[in-house]
Amino acid sequence: MANTYTRCYFHIVFAVKNRDALINSLWKSELEKYVSGIIQRYKHKLLAINAMPNHIHILIGYNVNQLIPDLVEEIKTGSNAFINGHGFIDSHFQWQIGYGSFTVSHSEIDPVIKYIINQQDHHRKAIFRDEYLDLLRSNEIDYKDEYLFDFFD
Repeated sequence: MANTYTRCYFHIVFAVKNRDALINSLWKSELEKYVSGIIQRYKHKLLAINAMPNHIHILIGYNVNQLIPDLVEEIKTGSNAFINGHGFIDSHFQWQIGYGSFTVSHSEIDPVIKYIINQQDHHRKAIFRDEYLDLLRSNEIDYKDEYLFDFFD
């Protein structure tokens, strides 16, 4: 439609099933490149990505023509097949059910990018459970404990 303009940003977070630390630094960059390809295929703009051993953070400029649940499903199923197909781990890799998706204002893009890039430093001080709960609270998301990721910290 003419004269329609959008600019939306989303910070997406999800965890490895059982929060196992399966993402190895030896192939982490290959996973991030693969996920980047999925994001680009659907015409989103990747702004930041960082796969930690047991979860992943992604910041995108969002293409409003695809629903976030559909994008996350594409990323999860595609990256599951990628990891398992390359035999990066001895067992079967799978992401946990669910995800967090948080809007980011244009003025907060740089701080969120820095936050994602500096995950290794951040997790020297905080475990993923605390980080995820902080994201939910700071975004004023009502949640029930029984529907959160299974946390094994």
